[in-house]
Amino acid sequence: MSKLQDIVVKEMKVKKQIDSEKEINEIKHFIKSYVQSHSFIKSLVLGISGGQDSTLTGKLVQLAVNELREEGRECKFIAVKLPYGIQKDADEVEDALKFIEPDEIITVNIKPAVDQSVQSLKEAGIALTDFQRGNEKARERMKVQFSIASNQSGIVVGTDHSAENITGFYTKYGDGAADIAPIFGLDKRQGKQLLEYLKAPKHLYEKVPTADLEDDKPQLPDEEALGVTYDQIDDYLEGKEIPAEARETIEKHYVRNAHKRELAYTRYTWPKN
Repeated sequence: MSKLQDIVVKEMKVKKQIDSEKEINEIKHFIKSYVQSHSFIKSLVLGISGGQDSTLTGKLVQLAVNELREEGRECKFIAVKLPYGIQKDADEVEDALKFIEPDEIITVNIKPAVDQSVQSLKEAGIALTDFQRGNEKARERMKVQFSIASNQSGIVVGTDHSAENITGFYTKYGDGAADIAPIFGLDKRQGKQLLEYLKAPKHLYEKVPTADLEDDKPQLPDEEALGVTYDQIDDYLEGKEIPAEARETIEKHYVRNAHKRELAYTRYTWPKN
């Protein structure tokens, strides 16, 4: 294991192997502890895409909320559908919601807001690329979730896990923004393991992962965009040896996207002052 890999593995908190029941209980405990420590929290808000990460996070949040209510704490889970127009995998979103059984479902079509934002920028002389428009979608989705959370005395739950965090494969202040990130510390295969343990529909965690943000490249697989497989990323995070080319790709992603993992610097925290 390289020196950088050793540093990354410690930072990303991924275990070499997990016990499903123990891991689920630890995540639920974290969610409950955070809520119990903040008296204003009456709801937890999460966007559901129909993919592995939001399906797992949503189910764990609902389980934690159920326990909180049993313990006398007023709280609810709000699942949010955030289509851009007509969502190609809308049926999988519905399957995820049936599995999660959220207390409440809110649907907000982000297309009008995104299109207006893109048009306003164009009129100001800023023509966004297809990739940049994808980031607009991610940030609009998160803006909506924070608006709902503000209105419902709640917090926004994120789906960031360690296999995503290491590569920076998320939009800064988009899907990377949240109040809590319960599944950080898991890699992709461990997320699948937990969903299988929770008896989720197989097609929700066996589907090809895709951010699906770019209009010109619909349903572009994450692994194609990253240039490395999730199995290789997971092996790296678990401290295993992987091919040199894959290791180099992962570490380039990690270094290049370090800014996404950091809060805004001040003149007092910038180390180069």
